[in-house]
Amino acid sequence: MAANMKAVKLRIKSVESTMQITKAMELVASSKLRKAKERADTCRPYFQELYRTLQDIAKGNTEFYSIYAKEAKNEKCCYVLVAGDRGLAGGYNANLFRCFEADAKGKEICVVPVGKKAVEYAKSRKLDILTDSFAEIANLSVADSFEIARALCREFRKGTFGHVELCYTKFVSMLSQMPVSVPILPLIDIAKEDGEDPEAKKIRNLILYEPNGVEVFEAIVPEYLGGLIYGGICESVASELAARRTAMEAATGNAEEMIEQLNLYYNRARQASITQEITEIVGGAEGV
Repeated sequence: MAANMKAVKLRIKSVESTMQITKAMELVASSKLRKAKERADTCRPYFQELYRTLQDIAKGNTEFYSIYAKEAKNEKCCYVLVAGDRGLAGGYNANLFRCFEADAKGKEICVVPVGKKAVEYAKSRKLDILTDSFAEIANLSVADSFEIARALCREFRKGTFGHVELCYTKFVSMLSQMPVSVPILPLIDIAKEDGEDPEAKKIRNLILYEPNGVEVFEAIVPEYLGGLIYGGICESVASELAARRTAMEAATGNAEEMIEQLNLYYNRARQASITQEITEIVGGAEGV
């Protein structure tokens, strides 16, 4: 009985140590989450305004032509796969990879993995990796996003692939994160009229771009992609932190419940041991 009680006591101490770690990780994720959420909210208007500018240029030119806006002949697709640097975030990374696999099924693909887990996943699956220079998502900046965008545009113009998709986790709320895969090249939908008001078109046709609309459009596209990729990275970082906070909160709660059950078991075993000792003492006294 004494040996069993000692094992329970050691188990309680072990769970308490684990609970301290999970609680600390929960607090760290919570403290970083607010800043990451603010950054994700701040960067959205940037690429939304660029997108509206692309629409204005594409719709306002009757003879508009750009390699970025025409239907691609090459069916190969390049995925910018944005995952986390670490685990212990519930199903965050696993859900993203399932979304990627479902979208990429049956396609000829290559990937630009962003984040350590994305790099590990791509290498373990022996996927065609365009570059693995962006292995730590926590250290990526706006400049890195623009570098990724310029590399994608360069390879797109060469004809290495005909489609580009951004696969990331969209931050919906503190309790909900949704993995999505969105097409970002070619921009064929931008050049469509979609039943536009003729008067609005006339007004836009008065806008002059120097040297011309096509060159302005093609100069904006890498900026637009950079902003879009950076927005996806910001959303993914916020989603990872939210998922980690939720997972660590659940782990801490489970540890507290386990400690409570172990303490109850320990107290019962201790009470039984004391009762047995008293019984033996009383029995020995009666024998005398």
